[in-house]
Amino acid sequence: MLNEERRRAIIEILERDGRVLVTDMARKFDTSQVTIRKDLEILHAHGLVHRTHGGALPAREGALEDPTLREKEKLHRKEKLRIATSAAAQVKEGQVVILDSGTTTTAIARALRNFHNLTIITNALNIAADLTGAPVEVILTGGTLRKNSFSLVGPIAEETLRGLNADILFLGVDGFDVHYGLSTPNLLEAKVNRVMVGVAKRTVAVCDSSKFGRRSLSLIVPPTALQEIITDHGIPKSDLRALKKIGVEVTLV
Repeated sequence: MLNEERRRAIIEILERDGRVLVTDMARKFDTSQVTIRKDLEILHAHGLVHRTHGGALPAREGALEDPTLREKEKLHRKEKLRIATSAAAQVKEGQVVILDSGTTTTAIARALRNFHNLTIITNALNIAADLTGAPVEVILTGGTLRKNSFSLVGPIAEETLRGLNADILFLGVDGFDVHYGLSTPNLLEAKVNRVMVGVAKRTVAVCDSSKFGRRSLSLIVPPTALQEIITDHGIPKSDLRALKKIGVEVTLV
């Protein structure tokens, strides 16, 4: 079987079954797991599949997909908790931390509740509510409410952020294409996120591996704007190599 024929067959199986595993495909096509992994990496690079640890899932929905916070909370919970634990371990008492809206950053906020000398800046109403009663200081940006994400966006949020400085920003994203950048389906959200990157000394992207290989409508920043990414071991190997090549630190949890 030619390489192209095998890859087309893999896509057909993926469309029928909803996922493919490297081990299963190697047996089915009587070839090595290394060959199947290469097939999946090539299909992923062309946006035909979404590469995961041990296999692949169907390519994601279009650039306008904008699920609610409640919908996102149900996905990849274990990975998000591990990412949150790793992120919180980087924070020191006395620092100023920015958390943008999202389920991974919400998990980070909960992991920071026990700090006593910490300022958290956020544009997420749910994060501010979660930190009510905690000994940390919370600064809420103000702005126009996005009901899908419980986030505050627009000129008021941007102006508030421009008057502040932070030690570290934990930035959650909807899409992360290593050749394009970090993206989100909402234009106003992307603008607020860009201001956050501008006022933080260090920017750390926090996202589970399902976000890689995806492009949403609006670009936030290119990967070179990051100092670090915290993600899980499902990140495609080709993406991992590309990020390390441009000098971005990658922490796998």
